[in-house]
Amino acid sequence: MSEAPWLSAEKQGLTTLILHSHERAFGRPLIASRRHGASERMRCQELFSCGFPVLAHGIEADPQLSYANASALLLWQTTWNKLIGLPSRLTAPASERGDRESALTQALAIKAISGYSGIRISRREKRFMINNARVWSISDNREQVLGLAASFSDWWWI
Repeated sequence: MSEAPWLSAEKQGLTTLILHSHERAFGRPLIASRRHGASERMRCQELFSCGFPVLAHGIEADPQLSYANASALLLWQTTWNKLIGLPSRLTAPASERGDRESALTQALAIKAISGYSGIRISRREKRFMINNARVWSISDNREQVLGLAASFSDWWWI
């Protein structure tokens, strides 16, 4: 039996960067680790199973999703293998992509934004509104930006 893809060494490293970058950007942890000194693998599992969506993508010309936790997979009505690698612009309906791109550009320029709202679309074409989302730059220890991440807990079907 193969290991869950979100527990790969690459994704464990990405999870660590997502968590550290969030704390630098907002001055508080994204998730409360259940155990002090938890391993990278344990933090990875905790982020994957937390009760709110968390997604990330790279900084390519047409960024592709590189991370989605279980809550995001449920909301976007898909699987890890179908969402990871998908151009992130496809998480929003075509009519909303301009506003989404503006918010992402702003978050990249100033490292983080909060209070973002916008319409998204599941892989089954069902629309939903996200509200009060946080978007932040993912950077390494040298402050090199590697991508963007987003999280929110307020959403509804429209």
